[in-house]
Amino acid sequence: MTPPAPPSPRRRIRRVLTGGLAVLLLAGAGGLGYGAWVLRASRPVLAGTRPLAGLSAPVRIARDRDGVPTLTARSRADLARALGFLHGQERFFEMDLLRRVGAGELSALVGAAALPVDRAHRLHRFRAHAQRVLARQDPADRALLSAYTAGVNAGLQALGHAPFEYTLLRAAPAPWTDADSLLVVYAMYFDLQSADGGAQRLRAALRRTWGPGMAAFLDPSLTPLDAPADGTAADGPPMPARLTTPPPSPTQASTSPAAAPPAPERGSNNIAVSGRLTATGAAIVADDMHLGLGVPNIWYRARQIVRAAPDAPPVLDLVGVTLPGQPFQVVGSNGHVAWAFTDGYIESGDLITLDTLPGDPTRYRTPDGIRAIETVHETICVIRAACRPDDIAQTIWGPVVGHDAAGAPLVWRWSAADDNAVRYDGVRALEGATDVRAALDAAHRTGLPQENMLVGDSAGHIAWTIIGQVPRRIDLDDQLPHSWADGTHGWNGYLTAAEIPEIVDPPGGRLWSANGRVVGGPALALLGDGGYADGLRAGRLRDDLNARDHFAEPDLLAIETDDHATVLRPWQALLQRAIDARPGRADLAALRAPVAGWGEHARPGSVGYRLVSTFRARALHIVFDAYARALPHPPGAASGPPPRMPARAGWAVERLLTDQPPALVPPPYRDWAAVTDAILDALTHDIAAAGGLARFDWGAVNHVGIHHPLARAVPGLGWLTDPPDVPEAGDTLVPRVAVPGFGASERLVVSPGHEAAGLFDMPMGQAGNPLAPYYGAGQSAWVAGTPHPLLPGAAHWTLTLTP
Repeated sequence: MTPPAPPSPRRRIRRVLTGGLAVLLLAGAGGLGYGAWVLRASRPVLAGTRPLAGLSAPVRIARDRDGVPTLTARSRADLARALGFLHGQERFFEMDLLRRVGAGELSALVGAAALPVDRAHRLHRFRAHAQRVLARQDPADRALLSAYTAGVNAGLQALGHAPFEYTLLRAAPAPWTDADSLLVVYAMYFDLQSADGGAQRLRAALRRTWGPGMAAFLDPSLTPLDAPADGTAADGPPMPARLTTPPPSPTQASTSPAAAPPAPERGSNNIAVSGRLTATGAAIVADDMHLGLGVPNIWYRARQIVRAAPDAPPVLDLVGVTLPGQPFQVVGSNGHVAWAFTDGYIESGDLITLDTLPGDPTRYRTPDGIRAIETVHETICVIRAACRPDDIAQTIWGPVVGHDAAGAPLVWRWSAADDNAVRYDGVRALEGATDVRAALDAAHRTGLPQENMLVGDSAGHIAWTIIGQVPRRIDLDDQLPHSWADGTHGWNGYLTAAEIPEIVDPPGGRLWSANGRVVGGPALALLGDGGYADGLRAGRLRDDLNARDHFAEPDLLAIETDDHATVLRPWQALLQRAIDARPGRADLAALRAPVAGWGEHARPGSVGYRLVSTFRARALHIVFDAYARALPHPPGAASGPPPRMPARAGWAVERLLTDQPPALVPPPYRDWAAVTDAILDALTHDIAAAGGLARFDWGAVNHVGIHHPLARAVPGLGWLTDPPDVPEAGDTLVPRVAVPGFGASERLVVSPGHEAAGLFDMPMGQAGNPLAPYYGAGQSAWVAGTPHPLLPGAAHWTLTLTP
């Protein structure tokens, strides 16, 4: 292992901080001395012996120099209680934010700026759902949740002061409850899935405006870029011969906002190789989950061991990451099985056009007769301000989330609102699984946001499936809003375990997922399409895996951190063609050399890569925007949020710019040359804004960008809390996903039974308190892509919790 680098000047300053800026941040609460005391008093307890009520036996917590704990307990319940203690000490503010995101209660802590989020989330009433779903959990899981909750509150109370964020907000933390753990899961539903059917609204608007052929082309369900693990191929929809529906008049079109560029995918990379391709005969699984990155990181790394007696072999030995707010391991290994997740993007929700009665918009038709829209009265409170009413229009299928262009109410039917959306018995079974089959069976009785799960075992087997409950959808394959009034469209419960697609031990011994479709044909029809990624990353993962016949852990890490952008070759060719076709434009002449020698890698210092990437981004925005400006709005809405560009629209735009069909030129452009001129003008404007071509390198725009959630609201806080904003390699189009504030929330490579050879890194390390001795540990290694061993190192601090 490479010795740790000397601490940066910034970290040294943090370690010796006794006054100055950090204290000034807290001075408003009572002066410099009080601010320093708050920071010190809210640090976690690292060593010694402390009582923890409810334990059946002592729990030993050994932290290494990076603050990574190894917990050794006598029972699973004691482990949950001790993990809760650590989460409460290190991450309570993060947990508080997550439960409030899930419940729509952020404003009560951070103020009125969070009201839009609260209103959108309160629609789904997950606070009430959590109480009901909690009562349905298996008694063994209820016991673990209760033990965890008690540990969280004990850990919070053992701090000398509440986490420093509460002083900045002039607030006090409320105790944790069992239901809050479920709200954390609901927060992940919000982060990973649509809560309002925006993609189906966009598809319906495209179809209404441009006709079914052009709508299917601009928002394709299948494309040749798809790289599913089952090998099913697709051609993509045909390019229409013409725009079959005349566009609206310019007056109508001018009221629509420009299309928003694609958001970074809330997804991940997963790869697995079977034991036939490894020296040990055991499978190897690698995982990097792509999320918005903040301070602290979302995950809390831990090794958790249960021994019946101090010298007995482990009954349970888990290593991986946990989610503060949850008592279970999220991804990692138990010595027999390793598992990992990527966002599944299956159809987890459907948009319903409510069939209201003529003359009475408060009543609607259902297969069982006429029902009345129920008005549910909620209250949203704002810290140091008055609470305000928030009325929700509720139907038997879900809340009204908007209206279509004809004024009909739209309802979002979401699997997250069902009682089986959070089920822990499968999660607990997954922790104890001893082979791939047991892990798959556990996945099929788990309630979580639907994810791709890759799993490998110590015998060398590998498999893929969807973890979480899969709706049984009836005649909803076109991904458009429909009326469910007569029963011809709708849901009929959920798929059984036997019906959920699986891939077990594929002949090639390789599996991958990167948020695109994993299967095709009937299996894809069962899962639906919730906005799959375009297959660019998945294709690179597939190609990297097929380039080797033997694998060890560093080989899978190299695939995770691959920044080779072969997927941009067509766009580099388009940019070269556009430059060559305009010899009279002096502003383009200087671009020829860097574009020709662009290098194909998303790395700091590359001017050519930024030119090609920016050209693509501008092309997607300008071309899709030209069509999106014609889309209608509901009656009474003169404008609205920009429609979010579908992830797979890039394939369509590339084809349009390559073939340049005259009949499909989007208004207001006269021809495709004018479209290309607009793209090039935007590119040269970006170059000028950056200070010229010499400063237009990838590292100038692609940097870490990780911030504490309060850093922008509290001047100077980021100096204390945030990591250096250095350039980084990667992009959203390559396996090494990295853009400012978004990327790999962890990288994990492990072979079950061979955890000592495992690899791991994550941004910002374990600590939530900036004065913790290991605050930010591992950040520089994460940026460089040079991880540490998966197993924690030697004990540097030891804490014993006693009954």
